[in-house]
Amino acid sequence: MRISRPERHSLAGAYALDALAGKDLVRFERHLAGCPRCAAELRTLREAAACLGAGPRAEPPPGLAGRAIAAAARTRQVPSARRAPRAGLAGVRVPRAGLAGVRAPRAQGVVVVVAAVAVIAAGFLGVAARNAVSRLGQQESRAQAIAAVLAAPDATVLTARVTTGGRATIIMSARRHALVFTATSLATVPPSDRYELWFMGPSGDRPAGMLPPATGGMTGPVLACGLRRGDHLGLTVEPASGSRRPSTAVLLTVAL
Repeated sequence: MRISRPERHSLAGAYALDALAGKDLVRFERHLAGCPRCAAELRTLREAAACLGAGPRAEPPPGLAGRAIAAAARTRQVPSARRAPRAGLAGVRVPRAGLAGVRAPRAQGVVVVVAAVAVIAAGFLGVAARNAVSRLGQQESRAQAIAAVLAAPDATVLTARVTTGGRATIIMSARRHALVFTATSLATVPPSDRYELWFMGPSGDRPAGMLPPATGGMTGPVLACGLRRGDHLGLTVEPASGSRRPSTAVLLTVAL
């Protein structure tokens, strides 16, 4: 995906979906290294993208892609200094799908539009796309998804020790293709780094979520979606913005 003269903060959604290339990719990664705002937004976007991949498949309504692209063309790319306009997928009606009980609030900003168009281009968009994108940052929806995993009939509890210190607890549901991760007493890492979870399986290593800073010795819970048959859960220390592939030693490996 190539965007003419982009405002760099607006490209986090496209970057999270691997939809940037060439000079845009290089410039955004350089920008990301020094922008805490984009780094925080990217962590949330990656979580939603992973959950989107685990959602139910369904045929989108006729003309959905065209209406989404038309909405992007009509949307101001950089908000006005006086007033930040509300923007989203204008005119797009998508049936409710995905996690039950998730309400889709009105999306704000060009990030949502860019992410939606990127999802369409990448072939990930089903009728759950608008729900998945609009739920970014919605703590209530996240809590509902975590509760669904914990209450799943096939929920399984696993525990393991982290090689550098600390203990992890994983509650997984193969039926929901997701797990909830918590940890206690993890070793402190520099402010520039974060712990990152990985699904490691026959198809390769996939980011599964960034761990938040510990509170009172407790880290999490973190919802990781996209679990596949044969996966293992891994844990590494990565740059705070996250990595596409593990770049340091794996500190924890659990067969799921």
